[in-house]
Amino acid sequence: MAERYIGLMSGTSLDGVDAVLVRFDEAGTLAVEADAFVPFSAELRDAVLALQPVGADELARAALLANTLSRHYAAAVAAVLAKAGVASGDVTAVGCHGQTVRHAPQDGYTLQIVNGALLAEHCGIDVGCDFRSRDIAAGGQGAPLVPAFHHECFAHPGAARAIVNIGGIANLTRLTPGETVTGFDSGPGNMLMDAWCRRHTGQPYDADGAWAASGRVDAALYARFAAEPYFAAPLPKSTGRDLFDLAWLDAHLAHHPHVAPADVQATLLELTAASIADAVRQHAPATRELYLCGGGALNGALVRRLAARLPEATVGDTAALGLPVHQVEAAAFAWLARRLVHRLSGNLPAVTGAAGNRVLGALYPR
Repeated sequence: MAERYIGLMSGTSLDGVDAVLVRFDEAGTLAVEADAFVPFSAELRDAVLALQPVGADELARAALLANTLSRHYAAAVAAVLAKAGVASGDVTAVGCHGQTVRHAPQDGYTLQIVNGALLAEHCGIDVGCDFRSRDIAAGGQGAPLVPAFHHECFAHPGAARAIVNIGGIANLTRLTPGETVTGFDSGPGNMLMDAWCRRHTGQPYDADGAWAASGRVDAALYARFAAEPYFAAPLPKSTGRDLFDLAWLDAHLAHHPHVAPADVQATLLELTAASIADAVRQHAPATRELYLCGGGALNGALVRRLAARLPEATVGDTAALGLPVHQVEAAAFAWLARRLVHRLSGNLPAVTGAAGNRVLGALYPR
């Protein structure tokens, strides 16, 4: 029978919660019926950032933050249901990524903050969450999880495609016919650009990359950025704010203190474009169609630099494949929730390095 699921995503950009209501038909083909967005306040964003480094009273702060976030997630669920005119009883489950505050697969753990029980209580819907931990328990990275969904929705037997989600971190999925699906985090997406923009302009992001376009790439600073060992690390690999944060940026800028702020922004944009392009060339060299999603797909300056660095591929976005750029990640967690409910595997071992296929997530009944 057809089923409805809600997917919730709040990523490393820390701008808010994306929600989508997805209907799956009997064959498992999905159609998005509605989407909604609930923004984070500056106070909530700061509370998440404050948990990123090791600090005092972390257990209490994390528990209280999980409750606050869960109320935001519940508001996003209510908003998308109201927009679609659908009752909560008509939804099988909610798939919630939670808010990543630590990602340390090398130490055997990852932490996405959410109180699944509280979210289920507020929504009156079964809630699936904690999707990364099972993959890590099987020896995997626990991320990225979206390549399995990308393959389900965007693969074409006659087209060598790559999907790049540019959120706070950028991740790439290779969809080359006849080759194993693979994917990984290529490096920073919007995270460093947003942080630098907020520090110097007070704006949450550089709209259309206009500020970056007003500067110039500083070659010496770029070379220092590009020497980061993560870029040359073998697959599987994943990363996040644990590495690419303002402390990382400031440590490099300490060696180049006189670079103008606009030039730093231009250099950060070039780092994102170059690290994505290098990842495509190294790990998906047959790619002829590159489709972008996430907030970075709306950064015109970044898209132009990607196109210039990958002249052999056409560069577009996932709207051309049926899903607007802001819906893709949330839809992926609706898909993962359905996989959990039906006890179907949700990971790709070739992506994460896990010992095998695993059913992902923990289920909290309503």
